[in-house]
Amino acid sequence: MNMLVDGEWTTDAYEATNDDGEFDRQETSFRDRIEDDEDATFPVEAGRYHLYICRACPWAHRAAMTRSLLGLEHAISLSLTEPVRIDDGWEFSERLPDPLYDEPYLRDIYVRAADDYTGRVTVPVLWDKKKETIVNNESEEIMRMLDTEFGRLAEHDVDLYPKGYQDDVDRLIDDIYEPINNGVYRAGFADTQAAYDEAVGELFDALDHYENVLGDQRYLAGDVLTEADLAMFATLVRFDHVYHTHFKCNRRAIHEYPNLWNYTKELYQLPGIADTVNLEHISEHYYRSHGDVNPKRLVPTGPDIDFSESHDRERLGGGPPKALFE
Repeated sequence: MNMLVDGEWTTDAYEATNDDGEFDRQETSFRDRIEDDEDATFPVEAGRYHLYICRACPWAHRAAMTRSLLGLEHAISLSLTEPVRIDDGWEFSERLPDPLYDEPYLRDIYVRAADDYTGRVTVPVLWDKKKETIVNNESEEIMRMLDTEFGRLAEHDVDLYPKGYQDDVDRLIDDIYEPINNGVYRAGFADTQAAYDEAVGELFDALDHYENVLGDQRYLAGDVLTEADLAMFATLVRFDHVYHTHFKCNRRAIHEYPNLWNYTKELYQLPGIADTVNLEHISEHYYRSHGDVNPKRLVPTGPDIDFSESHDRERLGGGPPKALFE
């Protein structure tokens, strides 16, 4: 895969799989925090921060959904990269320009933050316009910062990390990460049959488990919507269009799981969530970006499923935050 090495763009700089053929995700590098404290290095301030995302990326999607559900659009600006990522990494274009510096590539934003940066160029990126640097590029931490630090700027009274549920939310985010969120990638980028078989087995064991869990409760942590549900949804909404076929996770489609499918539809239909989902960008990215997985880069035209169909989640206790409907 391609990456920056001492601030210079390098192709085939590292192997994405280990010696056993297993997908090996590199850790993110920028891990500072925004805090609701005027003396903080990065204090909460309306208009100061910017999110760079790609609609195709499930990790960036977490941040975009949190921003939308809390109503932080006026406080934190957002822009998109093109969905297809090939030799030059995430690109801006005339259609989707960089609104801050008019740079051609997201890697240029990374070099602005650290001119000797070595590492992958990933989304999301939380940028500080005042200090002109990257605050954080770890999706889980960005999601948590938006949720816990920006409350006084939020237009919606929504808490996705509520007291009494926080230990469960942390556990659930960890529990679904390896078998589900990262599991589809472990299957899709596996270089050996053994690595693929292990990833697919763990993925569907986890999906079967949460199919049962969601038969008795509305959300992953119980009766309230939390960050864990956003993390799960980012994978589920992409599953049937790309992971099922492109990453060979075809033991079962999500729309064949009664509880997971209705759960996915309910989350999609929450105010503001559908606007964060771009299935065209999602399909374009996966099928055209991964030439090693899909050499002809043809993009399928299906499946024909409808996330706006009615769901049955009202039969269970709890429900989404009322503030979303006010």
